[in-house]
Amino acid sequence: MPARIGRYLVVRRLGSGAFATVWLAEDEALESPVAIKVLADNWAHHPDVRARFEQEAQVLRRADSERLVRIHDIGELPDGRPYQVMTYAAGGSLAERLTGRPMPLRTALRTTAAIARATMDLHEAGVLHRDLKPSNVLFGTVRGAERVLVADLGLAKAIAFASGFTVVAGTPGYMAPEQLRPGGGLDVRADVYAIGVMAYQMLTARAPNSGPLGAPSRLRPGVPREVDRIVLRALAAERDRRWPSAAALADALESAAALADARVEAAADRPVRRALGRAAGAVVAGTGLALLGGAAPALGTPAGWVRVADAEGALSVAVPAAWAGEMRDAGWNPAAAGLPSGHRPGLSIAADLTTWRAEYGGGPGLFAGTAAGLSRAKLPEHPRCTRQPERPIVSAGRTGRLTRWTGCAGTALAYSEALLGDVYVQIKQTEGPDLTEQILDGLHS
Repeated sequence: MPARIGRYLVVRRLGSGAFATVWLAEDEALESPVAIKVLADNWAHHPDVRARFEQEAQVLRRADSERLVRIHDIGELPDGRPYQVMTYAAGGSLAERLTGRPMPLRTALRTTAAIARATMDLHEAGVLHRDLKPSNVLFGTVRGAERVLVADLGLAKAIAFASGFTVVAGTPGYMAPEQLRPGGGLDVRADVYAIGVMAYQMLTARAPNSGPLGAPSRLRPGVPREVDRIVLRALAAERDRRWPSAAALADALESAAALADARVEAAADRPVRRALGRAAGAVVAGTGLALLGGAAPALGTPAGWVRVADAEGALSVAVPAAWAGEMRDAGWNPAAAGLPSGHRPGLSIAADLTTWRAEYGGGPGLFAGTAAGLSRAKLPEHPRCTRQPERPIVSAGRTGRLTRWTGCAGTALAYSEALLGDVYVQIKQTEGPDLTEQILDGLHS
């Protein structure tokens, strides 16, 4: 590992590919982290590859958008290898967030819309990306909020010359049909197709080319028909049937996301209806809250408990039936735990949410929410309680840490603060045996 690249102090390697290695470095003058891409030694003396590397920096600089990775500096190492100093995206890539399970609906819609907006900025700068894919979609923080950043313009070309491309370039699976034909002629709708592929993956956890192309709702019941229409139009084999631009696609996705938000807000704070006498798997109408009683051995729900899920179906947890009086399932902002601001799946459930919010009063209940980077989260402290030693936990296939606060305000009230994989859980109990581990074992996300 080099100690320095130019004036930047190298911290560690972020990754490497066939053409370049990317390093995390510190800009000591400005006291900020940066990412530095260095062209591989075996390509540094190939004029065409070097020219493409330098062109990428020029394109990003010219576009100068908060939705694209920005170029801060360029230079050359003593051995002749060029490098680019770029925005460091601490949130990783979309490829890292595609975990083999569908994303929550609203998260998928918002992320796809953000990719489309970033691509729109690129198109307005006169550039076709040609290689949009999950590893080229990064997550950075802009003014305290997480933002999608499109990166890696190594294959980007000027739109003005797109009709004359004679060489097939791109990543299989994300290339529009016309990209697969030398001299097929390209325009912005090639990038629209790639965005559609990523939307399909986020919604279904499957690539559309892994089998016959069907509506996302066929693989994931509950996806609205309007979302099916938006995604399938982006994936049309004939480009004249696709969305005419990334901007038009973004508009449609944002409208669909707003409708999804409205449905969730309408469901927030509605009373939870009891389902202990019903068959397992009953769904509360209008709330998106799944309740499973004692007849749900597959989920391991104990007798006398019910299972609740957030509106997006991203997480669920079993609780004693006496706790299930009211719930809020519209998500949460991880900024409350000292993490970058945003919207993530989450739910609160208690016999009475109003009294449950009182720190040293009210009945039992819990909050559960998902977020990236929870290892850096700042958990709440409870000054009028006795803190028990923090301990590691392994539950539901996840590892994490747990802190218990007991004897709060001289009563039997106790809190459990747990970080378990990508889920934060706060459990408030007022009497009886400690149910923390039993609740955490029944957590699904």
